[in-house]
Amino acid sequence: MDSTQHNGQLNDSWRNREADTYSGVQDFSWTVFLAVLMGILIVSTVLGNALVMLAFVVDSSLRTQNNYFLLNLAISDFLVGAFCIPLYVPYVLTGRWSFGKNVCKLWLVLDYLLCTSSVFNIVLISYDRFISVTRAVSYRAQQTNSRHAVLKMSMVWILAFLLYGPAIITWEYIAGRSIIQEGQCFAEFFYNWYFLITASTLEFFTPFISVTYFNVSIYLNIQRRTKARLDLMHEAQSQTTTEDIKVATQQARSSSLKCWKLHQKMTRIGGSDRQKSLKLTESEMIEKAQGVKRTSLNGSTLAVTGRSRCTRRSLNESVSTPSLEKKMRMVSQGISQRFRLSRDKKVAKSLAVIVCIFGLCWAPYTLLMIIRAACRGQCVPHYWYEASFWLLWVNSAVNPILYPLCHNSFKRAFRKILCPQKLKIKPNSKFHPCWK
Repeated sequence: MDSTQHNGQLNDSWRNREADTYSGVQDFSWTVFLAVLMGILIVSTVLGNALVMLAFVVDSSLRTQNNYFLLNLAISDFLVGAFCIPLYVPYVLTGRWSFGKNVCKLWLVLDYLLCTSSVFNIVLISYDRFISVTRAVSYRAQQTNSRHAVLKMSMVWILAFLLYGPAIITWEYIAGRSIIQEGQCFAEFFYNWYFLITASTLEFFTPFISVTYFNVSIYLNIQRRTKARLDLMHEAQSQTTTEDIKVATQQARSSSLKCWKLHQKMTRIGGSDRQKSLKLTESEMIEKAQGVKRTSLNGSTLAVTGRSRCTRRSLNESVSTPSLEKKMRMVSQGISQRFRLSRDKKVAKSLAVIVCIFGLCWAPYTLLMIIRAACRGQCVPHYWYEASFWLLWVNSAVNPILYPLCHNSFKRAFRKILCPQKLKIKPNSKFHPCWK
């Protein structure tokens, strides 16, 4: 009995050690998997946004006011991948913050600053596109004024810092105590529902509504301009057709009158010859009759030739009428307007993609953060909150991918950086102007 009980205890202890070993192997595999994913996210975020910044150095055509706002966004996303994510990876894998309290505060200030500036930059980009479409004339007049662009870019960083920075730095001094224990790193207002709902309104809800409004306005403006352009083309086409019919009728009448006079003249010539032939002898009358036939035939030929010449002259005159100039002007205006509308449609599509991804990445974190603060972390599992937190950084990695997909200028600049040999085209090649 004692030996059986002893063997049972040995079997239980062996099973426990086996379970602990299996659990340890599983935890190690999961840790390695997470580390690989985080490494891929860091590399893609840093390289993608570094490529955007390098494009501004290589391609001078990108240095426009609206593209400077994209550069501002790329800088904030680059710093997220270069500083914020690498410091957080050991914290996630080990569950302990090992860099001290001061570094923790610095990391929190930069993390909130960079993520918020990324949001505000998206709002600024959408607003800039909205002005360029709805107020094209005044927008083009401001393109040469770089001071306004620099001022807007600076305001993005100042507002992003004021939203969270002072609270992170001074919260524990105002509250009189710190709720952060040793080995932890999070903001002091982590469970303050009132502050989080206010900050979330300024950081997510207001920007999201603003960006949606700008893009819907751009889309409606493009639809209205397209309809107006089609109506104008139909109206101008109908007016041009009516004018052409009037001009052609008048020219046909004048040419018919000229040809009729010519025909009458030739007929009179033929008739006088026939009267003279009555006084001649029969042989002379036959000869004269043959001459009259030739004359009449030549006269008809001349009449027909006269008609064809009159017709050609009338067509040449109709071609040189002012209606042709009007048509050419309409065609030129239509081509330029179609080009602008096509460009605006591409802008609207690119912004719609950026806004949708922005909403998908930020909405889960914002909602879960508010719910977690309201119930003090008791109603939201930690892994859901952690997953929504990582979505914020995924947005920083996705943003540089959207640029080459939605902007031809960035496609050209990226090809110049990544594939410089493909752009070395001979000067006499017929495709050479396409790359200028």
